[in-house]
Amino acid sequence: MATTTPTAVQAKAKAPVAKVAVSAALRAQRRRRNLRTLAFLSPWIIGFSIFFLYPLCATVYYSFTRYDLINPPEWVGLRNWNYVLNDYPPLWQAMRNTLWLVVVMVTLRVTFGLGLGMLAIRLKRGGGLFRTLSYLPYLAPPVAATIGFAFLLNPGTGPVNHILGNLGLPQPGWFSNPDWSKPALTMLAVWGIGDLLVIFTAALLDVPREQYEAAELDGVGPWQRFRYVTWPAITPVVLFAVVTGVIQTMQYYTQAMVAGKVSSGIIGNSGQPFEPGYPQGTTLTLPQLVYQEGFSTFNTGAASVLSLILFAIAMAFTFLLLRRRSGLLDDD
Repeated sequence: MATTTPTAVQAKAKAPVAKVAVSAALRAQRRRRNLRTLAFLSPWIIGFSIFFLYPLCATVYYSFTRYDLINPPEWVGLRNWNYVLNDYPPLWQAMRNTLWLVVVMVTLRVTFGLGLGMLAIRLKRGGGLFRTLSYLPYLAPPVAATIGFAFLLNPGTGPVNHILGNLGLPQPGWFSNPDWSKPALTMLAVWGIGDLLVIFTAALLDVPREQYEAAELDGVGPWQRFRYVTWPAITPVVLFAVVTGVIQTMQYYTQAMVAGKVSSGIIGNSGQPFEPGYPQGTTLTLPQLVYQEGFSTFNTGAASVLSLILFAIAMAFTFLLLRRRSGLLDDD
């Protein structure tokens, strides 16, 4: 019959105690690691909570209230939503204009930015000067740039129409013509394309040169090199440019407002009433409606509904673009 020594009995008795001690030490170590991680994340968490989460929750709350920024909010349920969606005609016109700008403006900006980037990396001489001159318009303040464009495109006295007339070409009304107001704003946006030029130039320079050399040795033409070598390498950057461009265009406000005021003859705080969207509502955007309802008529509830609609559309565009990118990666 085997006998158990006192030492073995003591070891068996200490084993559970040792396991508990190790578990406690691991929990303490994990807790310290989590607290350290939380400390590093705290600036972002605080900023996210103050500047995004709280405003979003407050906007959702105010969308169900009657609030004029002076008196306390009064709960009205879905009345603001019903008013904006069913009894507010400017909403659909502003939405059409905003979506038009998103589709056309973002597409042209990305296309021309990529084209200028490809041209910039191929220039043997004057590449630095070309990039500098192409980037300078982006540094112009939006208000000053819009006023300058309104002067250049003035139908009566602008030099652009004067040159077109001398060439025997049509002279559009630009910002004063409902058919040309959004194309004129698009021209202004494409003119200030320096930010995309820098992004795409950096992305194109990052494509491995060995892949181009291998493609040339295989006799691949320029279009095939772009399609099978350049495009796969810069697709994430293009996606970034498109997503940020969509978000920025969904917030399009200053240029459209300034162009409408200048072309209509109302400049500065002259005291004259001005309805956003001149001419004939063709430059009216959702952010203009948000400002008008929130700070002109002090209808904070309707402004909150418009803000949430704008947020939902921007999120839908972003989700579709990211989903499309994920599908392309799965196909590859």
